[in-house]
Amino acid sequence: MNNIKSTFSIKDLEHLTGIKAHTIRIWEKRYNLLQPERTDTNIRCYSLSSLQKLLNISYLNNNGYKISKIASYESSKIPDLVKEVAIKDQTNNHTLSTFKLAMVNFDQKLFYDTYSSLVDVKSFESIFYEDFIPLLSEIGMLWQTDTITPAQEHFATTLIRQKILINTEKIQSQNQIKSKKVFVLYLPDNEVHELGLMFLNYQIIASGHQSIYLGQSVPIKSLKDILGYYDDITYVSYFTVKPDKNNIESYIDEFTNTILNHPHTKFWILGRMLSEIDIKTLPKQIQAFDSIKNLVKKL
Repeated sequence: MNNIKSTFSIKDLEHLTGIKAHTIRIWEKRYNLLQPERTDTNIRCYSLSSLQKLLNISYLNNNGYKISKIASYESSKIPDLVKEVAIKDQTNNHTLSTFKLAMVNFDQKLFYDTYSSLVDVKSFESIFYEDFIPLLSEIGMLWQTDTITPAQEHFATTLIRQKILINTEKIQSQNQIKSKKVFVLYLPDNEVHELGLMFLNYQIIASGHQSIYLGQSVPIKSLKDILGYYDDITYVSYFTVKPDKNNIESYIDEFTNTILNHPHTKFWILGRMLSEIDIKTLPKQIQAFDSIKNLVKKL
């Protein structure tokens, strides 16, 4: 049985397109842009084709087309106009809309086709910063507002993970290690949000350093085992939800006492949980970063 979400509330449309529900209602009444169905309780209900049309309308409107002009086009002509505008557009708005549509409809081919069109004109680094990071930010918001399901979130993040892995393998086969510095990348116990860390692994390898990627939910005691193998180790971790605000300070204390008492050992950290501590009080071997880009600059 096909259980793909095919109907959307007006609030879903607002979250997915960025157009206020009030504006959508006005456009319906004044220009007949959408024809929603009604539930038994007279609540608007929109189809997947309506979502796609509104994403296209939003894109054209953001690129200077007046809504009255868009309304004068036949519905079948709007996607063609979007393609024409997108060719000249230097922003990622159309790409973001297409990725979101692929996620909502579990459309793997649309995701791959969109990604392939980017590869023709951009490096993988640019795609990650300019397209994947905005998409992941949107996914977080859409998930929090119950606009998308956990399955849709996992669908999109798994496809992004695949692209990071493919490009990491490619860069590993091309690049030689040029420094003696070793980076050990891991996530703390119960932390599973690893896309940012995976991309850092890609960037570290691309910079000619040795990277040891340990992945999700690694206890501190396991990190100690690596100390006997290398003289210059920088541990790198991403605190998205763990350790939580009640445990982050004790976690850093434990890491400091267990790992950083060895010479030439450092700890680089980033992630939104760092907002829960005063980074100015961190030990000198620990450095906090507010973005992936700023950490990469330090390599």
